[in-house]
Amino acid sequence: MAYSTATASSAGPISREDRKVIFASSLGTAFEWYDFYLYGSLSTIIAAQFFSGLNETTSFLAALLAFAAGFIVRPLGALVFGRIGDLVGRKYTFLVTITLMGASTFLVGVLPSYGSIGITAPLALIALRIIQGLALGGEYGGAATYVAEHAPHGKRGLYTGWIQTTATGGLFLSLLVILAVRLSVGEVAFAAWGWRIPFLVSVVLLGISVWIRMQLSESPSFVKMKEEGSHSKAPITEAFGRWRNLKIALIALFGLVAGEAVIWYSGQFYALLYLTKTLRVDATTANVLIAIALLIGTPFYVIFGWLSDKIGRKWIMLVGFLLAAVFYMPIFKAITHYANPALEAALASSQVTVVADPADCSVQFDPVGKAKFTSTCDVAKNFLTSGSVSYTNEVAAPGTAASVKIGDTVIPSISTAGLDAAAAKAKTAEFTTALYKALKAHNYPVSEKQVPVKDAGGNIVKNSDGTDQTATTYAMAPADGAAMNKPMLVVILTALVILVTLVYGPLAAALVELFPTRIRYTGMSLPYHIGNGWFGGLVPFIIFAMVAASGDFYFGLWYPIVVAALTFVVGLIFVPETKDRDLDNIPS
Repeated sequence: MAYSTATASSAGPISREDRKVIFASSLGTAFEWYDFYLYGSLSTIIAAQFFSGLNETTSFLAALLAFAAGFIVRPLGALVFGRIGDLVGRKYTFLVTITLMGASTFLVGVLPSYGSIGITAPLALIALRIIQGLALGGEYGGAATYVAEHAPHGKRGLYTGWIQTTATGGLFLSLLVILAVRLSVGEVAFAAWGWRIPFLVSVVLLGISVWIRMQLSESPSFVKMKEEGSHSKAPITEAFGRWRNLKIALIALFGLVAGEAVIWYSGQFYALLYLTKTLRVDATTANVLIAIALLIGTPFYVIFGWLSDKIGRKWIMLVGFLLAAVFYMPIFKAITHYANPALEAALASSQVTVVADPADCSVQFDPVGKAKFTSTCDVAKNFLTSGSVSYTNEVAAPGTAASVKIGDTVIPSISTAGLDAAAAKAKTAEFTTALYKALKAHNYPVSEKQVPVKDAGGNIVKNSDGTDQTATTYAMAPADGAAMNKPMLVVILTALVILVTLVYGPLAAALVELFPTRIRYTGMSLPYHIGNGWFGGLVPFIIFAMVAASGDFYFGLWYPIVVAALTFVVGLIFVPETKDRDLDNIPS
């Protein structure tokens, strides 16, 4: 299939009007990503606020699933707002999407917690996440299409590269605001109520974004199409009901977007969760490390967008897919080495093994809080998973009670089936204390402290001499900041960000150049949001669920590795080079 190339010159600096288009589109999109990623950045706190009726592992997975709900509906938002964008116009559509996003984010900031209104709280939270997902489903395609249709030939990669910075910019801004509030109010107040402030601030960003975007004019390609009367009257049907266009959408999804999505969310968002949830790096330190890496790496979106104007989009992205597939496993192992060397050393010297009858073990995820994990296998695995202890599985004879091996120590697990709450709590405490002592004896980072003993009424029990009676409590210790190699962590995290920029920097231009003007908004939005909403947005949930099922810190990384590798193969075979296409003369 032949495509004409544009004759417009690419020489000369970016004009004042072009700078205005890029700035307004990018700023508004960055604010929208800020709104969307606040939830993910605060998922641990949100799990405690809105899913406190569940056990620790299940509540965190439920919070990640609620986070993913916003991604799951993004393709629907792409269809709804893509159609409006192709029928009514680019400018009007992304004014609507940013208003929806800002309003729903603000409402999360005032939503009562589970402790106040029970099950209504998480249901309302998920509803607001769905509205956010629908809005974001219409935002990206509009901004990318709008900027690309303003760009002169030979500069589409450069111009849309600025749009590509917005997802990372929004994440960076969310981390910055969260960090500022944490430092201002303190960790205790932040966990109690200060986490709401970043959500409430979004109403100010919403006002700024709407005002700026109202100053813009419609895209020249859309205006030309309208004047010629060549616009599509059924963009969804035309984009996906005709094999020629559907085939392009499938190539875009499996040869570009799926791999880009898992690399983006693994390299930036999952990296943050891995530091805080798995390696127990304190949240402030983790946010600072990620923020520095984002600050260093973000200019590469524009650099690789510009480079794709010179040498092509396809090969830059293929290199990113291949590098991620090859190096993700050693990169995340290096993060463990430099972030929590004590944990790494313990894992290497004293392997933890759960010996259990597979029939005694269940998948430890229950989003409605009805399941009871009471078997000997489930009790043991729940402790290890929530404690960030990597383990292997060993099959025991049918009917055998589970046990935990730590080095040369074997600790029989317990069952809480049939016990009342108080008895189950006491028995579980006895078992976990034995596990903590064994972990500590094998040099795992376990902390212990003395706490007052209280009676059923909450009063402190006294000794015969009048002093407070105390008991020893144990917990997995946070990562030691003094032992942490922060400069090397910044280098590694920056490398992850640069892998993201390789695959994401040229992406907007590549997608825009695949579809004709009459169906461009719809055509590019759906594969983009299926890829980023389903393949990418589910990354944290899928990885943590795979880790919870297997016990291995690194097992979940096979998900992004396999998807990146498959995208490399599909892209290599089927994706065309598009950098020289004329946007107004792509056949439909």
